[in-house]
Amino acid sequence: MPRFSVIVPAYMVQAYLHECLESVLSQSYPDLELIAVDDCSPDACGAIIDEFAARDARVRAVHLPENQGLGRARNAGLEQATGDYLIFLDSDDTLTPDALRSIADRVKETGEPDVLVFDYARTYWSGEVQRNKVAAQLTEQGPAPFRLEDRPGLLRVIMVAWNKAYRREFVEREGFAFPPGYYEDTPWTYPVLMAAETIATLDRVCVHYRQRRQGNILGTTSRRHFDVFDQYDRVFAFVDARPELAQWRPVLFRRMVDHLATVFTKPDRLPRGTRAEFLRKARAHYRRYRIPGTAVPLRTRLRHTFVHFGVHRTFRAVQRAMSWRRRAVKLTTKLLRTLRAAVLQLHYRVQLRLPLRDRAVFAAYWGRGHSCNPGALETAFRTHAPHIRTAWIARPEHHHTIPAATRRLRPNTAAYWTALARSKYLVNNVNFDRRLVKRPGQTLIQTQHGTPLKHMGLDLQERPAAARDMDFGELLKGVDKWDHVLSPNRHTTLTWERVYPGSYTTLAYGYPRNDVFQQATSADVARLRESLGIPPDTIALLYAPTHRDYRRTQRAHLDLDRVLRRLGPRFVVLARAHYWHGGPLGPVEKILASGRIIDVTDHPSVESLCLASDALVTDYSSLMFDYANLDRPIVIHADDWEAYEAARGTYFDLRAFPPGAVARSEDELIDIFATDHWRGSRSAQLRAAFRERFCPYDDGRAAERVVRHVVLGETDLPPVVPLADRHPVPSAAASLTRSPLATVPQPTTSLPITDRL
Repeated sequence: MPRFSVIVPAYMVQAYLHECLESVLSQSYPDLELIAVDDCSPDACGAIIDEFAARDARVRAVHLPENQGLGRARNAGLEQATGDYLIFLDSDDTLTPDALRSIADRVKETGEPDVLVFDYARTYWSGEVQRNKVAAQLTEQGPAPFRLEDRPGLLRVIMVAWNKAYRREFVEREGFAFPPGYYEDTPWTYPVLMAAETIATLDRVCVHYRQRRQGNILGTTSRRHFDVFDQYDRVFAFVDARPELAQWRPVLFRRMVDHLATVFTKPDRLPRGTRAEFLRKARAHYRRYRIPGTAVPLRTRLRHTFVHFGVHRTFRAVQRAMSWRRRAVKLTTKLLRTLRAAVLQLHYRVQLRLPLRDRAVFAAYWGRGHSCNPGALETAFRTHAPHIRTAWIARPEHHHTIPAATRRLRPNTAAYWTALARSKYLVNNVNFDRRLVKRPGQTLIQTQHGTPLKHMGLDLQERPAAARDMDFGELLKGVDKWDHVLSPNRHTTLTWERVYPGSYTTLAYGYPRNDVFQQATSADVARLRESLGIPPDTIALLYAPTHRDYRRTQRAHLDLDRVLRRLGPRFVVLARAHYWHGGPLGPVEKILASGRIIDVTDHPSVESLCLASDALVTDYSSLMFDYANLDRPIVIHADDWEAYEAARGTYFDLRAFPPGAVARSEDELIDIFATDHWRGSRSAQLRAAFRERFCPYDDGRAAERVVRHVVLGETDLPPVVPLADRHPVPSAAASLTRSPLATVPQPTTSLPITDRL
């Protein structure tokens, strides 16, 4: 008897069915049966199901002799099910990776509940993924299992069959089955939740709910939308047959009215000429099931009034009025924004005529917080040129990262434009607003934010996936405003001067953000590790992948949970997503459950993360060039080098000149750490050659050199300390045993690992 019976009814979904079935069979939890029901589909659905059944014994094909509709197709699958738990999956949706394992673990943890409710996310053709907006109702905090009256907010979660796992014995005992017609989930889900003695929740996205451009049943125009009335009749009949459920009638009544109003207001659902009939039926249902004295929330009172009196013309008139009001508000807002922008530009033009002041304004990463090379330079300004007052431009949510001694500026405010107009020094690691007017006497320092491995600037003209409609003319206008550009090595100098051609002066002084690597102490490392929650005597791996231009949506290329399970308890991972990624590396619930994956995506200082870690794991991120200054192990995970190089272009083959061991797969990466190759002698040799080429100037005094030369006008600058004489702070793991720390068995044959220069 399998643990799960996954029931998939299929009708006219041949384009999506393969992905759906594959998402079930590829689950890491294999104890399942997949019951695929061909609802007499006229396309290739039946053949696809038979192909899956022929190749995998867990698939059971059911072919219905005539089309019966979604509800009855599910019933046909239900009759064949033998699993402990039932899961219904629509044939254009998919299970997320490891969904069944998470469901199985939660079911066991909560004592085999009658129903487990899990989360879902809408997926759009554009690649956008949007999680359920009421996911807070699925919190796992508090007692579990529970009954519906203990958490009635579950009724706010979408009433569908496919976001739950049902104990089969419970379903059979209660005699639950799906009715015919549209909205068949309604008389299934409400009775199931009300009848369940034990309910639990799983705060994890287990289903991707595909939002099709066309072909969605509920988006078709048909009289079958009138089925919604019969479905609510069935719901209330169920309650009437069970007096102990009478307490739910007011809630069900409110849900019914909201549902009927939604069907009425949705465009293209009801055929022309049927709206008045629909609202008359809605009025009859309102009167039939209303309980006098039932409180109606203020936000839905207008809807209830219209349904109550059946005034469909008034209803539609009010809808049109509200639509016009929204348009008017939108237009007014747009006009006000335009007026505000014009006033600010007038203010800026006035400020441009006033004298410059001994001030410096800094920014980084398009309005993010105090960080990177500008952050280190801002600190150096206050140390070595205290007569220059400093200000930092950042969005309000990043203001907490700005030192107290530095003035905080919000982008596109009067103070912001005043600072740009009258500050003598402008410092950024990207370009300022294109409307910036570079005044005589102003000095603009372009710090950049990394050593280039991938193609940049004008080299992107032949890389449309990476350029993303970049305006190269506008780019060069920005370059013409630069006075100084920072560089940490000759490779960077030669690249910048070619891809960003201009009249600026290159300052080959090193990157200021890397100064801290030579200045920090072991006490600083210990403090940082404690603040991040890194357990003592563990090896902390900083995982920092880069952005993929060839992918519309970004995903983690490593299953960090699996990697840590294989490596054992003495490893932890600091997971930092790229700033364009928009979220943590992997599901939040999985990160929280692991305990050894620490999400540091929003940490304001990547330099602090480098100091706290013992090794860097990355793919093609420029962070490797900075991290090499610490002289700590670096491991490259290059599982998609060919695709990355084709889309973005690179200046050299990283696999041929790496800063350490190179893994071409997740298993190779695990092997590198399991065998201690990550910090072996060959890895040290590779790192030494890499540092010789890319770390010649980063000796801890780069920021000081910039300030002394650009601000104070000095020419006798501190000499660069040779690599051999530098002593960056050691990692916390440097004193730990060098014997293999992982719990995985040693491989019988060696895996290919790049070890050549």
